Formats: sequence, structure tokens, C-alpha cells
Amino acid sequence: MAAGDAIPLIGRALLLGERLDTRGPEQLAPLATAPLAIAVPGGGTAVLFRFGAVIVFGAAPEASERFLASLRPLVTEPFADPEREQTQILVNPEADQNVDAAGNIVLRECRIEQLQIVADILAKSLALAHYECGIAGIFDRIEPLAARLRHEGRAGASSKELLRHIGNVLGMQQRMVGRVETSEKPELLWEHPELERLYMRLADVYELRERDRAIDRKLEVISRTVETLLGLVQTRSSLRVEWYIVILIVAELLLALYELLLAR
Repeated sequence: MAAGDAIPLIGRALLLGERLDTRGPEQLAPLATAPLAIAVPGGGTAVLFRFGAVIVFGAAPEASERFLASLRPLVTEPFADPEREQTQILVNPEADQNVDAAGNIVLRECRIEQLQIVADILAKSLALAHYECGIAGIFDRIEPLAARLRHEGRAGASSKELLRHIGNVLGMQQRMVGRVETSEKPELLWEHPELERLYMRLADVYELRERDRAIDRKLEVISRTVETLLGLVQTRSSLRVEWYIVILIVAELLLALYELLLAR
């Protein structure tokens, strides 16, 4: 089969929300597990991830939309504007499994295991894009605080606001490590080690490791900046409390001196 005869397969990837209950769709008879793959009513295959990603392969747009609508009750904290990505998969038995110059993913065969590997890559790429956007928003909020500290010598934010930023950073780190596992290989490779080469190639093309490390560095910078600002705010609050105590002591001394003068 020549490259021009490759069979096209459309893959649509969406990040629907913070979590997806993957136990609900199991009643549709899963095609595979870890990650969960099921048949889409009306044609096509879907791979679902607990961190909210859904990858649909080979389904007509109408069937895909109906299927995604059926998943909405299973989504926790749905996103108003889900991350989306679309790719085309070419099945060519004579080609080398990789990504071609046009950005198409080329597979030698279209087994469910290959689709699970592609879905894992697309899902992690979506999650990284979501975190990259969230981190950019945090940077936009803390940049004025750092500028104010540089120009005016004070943090310009309350402890509550800074603690909220720290909570956002910790939440992202927990989701990346505990849920998405962006830097980890899928469990599927233990059972199908022959697919590791495909996974590594796709991970390299989508720059999963580089993006994961970049996010880690940005989170570290944000955390260090916010902790510094919080330390300054707390130090200033401590100094304020100490001044209140000094003022109270001085007031008590003056009151005692006044009473002594009255007694004479």
C-alpha cells in the first residue's frame, strides 16, 4: 500500500472537566481497560481518562457530539470552554510509525492498543495545555504584586490572597502528579512493550517531557515568589502587632503614672 493509499481516521480530543467518572460508561461493554476504551454508539471508538479527557476516534461529528453529551453527568467541575485538539491518523502497513510532515500520526495498523497509546499522548497534551493556560493566568496576577514590591517596597496583597495562590499551585502539582501523571509512561506498555517506541516518538513530537519540566519550573517560581511575598506580609503584620503591644504598655504606664500623681 502506498503512502497515498493510507486510510485516514479522525481523532478528536477534549478535556471536559477536572474529573470524569470512568465507571459509568462501563455498562457499554469496554473494548479495553487502563485506559478505558469503549465503542461509540453510531460508530467509532472513545478512550476515557479519569482526569477529564476524552479522545474519540473515527466517529461522525453528530455521533461524537451525542456521545460527549451523554458523558456530561459524569463530569466533575466541567470547564466552560474545554481544551480541544484534533488530529488525523493514517493507517499504512508499510510506513514507519511516526508523525509525518503534515502533522498526521501514521500507524501500521489500527488495533485498540495503538489507539490507547495515541489517546494517552493526546490526553496528556490537552492537560498540559490547560495547566499552561492556568499558570499564565497566575503569572498575570502575581506580576503586579512583584512590580509593586520592586517599586514601592511592599507586597500590596493580603495573606488570604497569597495563600489562595499557594493553594492553586499545590492543586496543580497534585493533579499533574496524582491524576494526569504527565511524566509517567502508561501502564499499557507493561503488557505491550512493542508499543514503547511509538509512545516515545509521539511523546517527543508533542514535547510532553519538555512541557512538563517547563511547568514545574514555572510553578516553582510562582511558589517561591508568593511565599516571599507572604513572608513579607506576615513580618509586617508581626511588626504591627508588636507596635500595638508597645503602645498598650506605654498607655498602661502613663495611666499608672497619672494615678500616682492623683494620689499625691
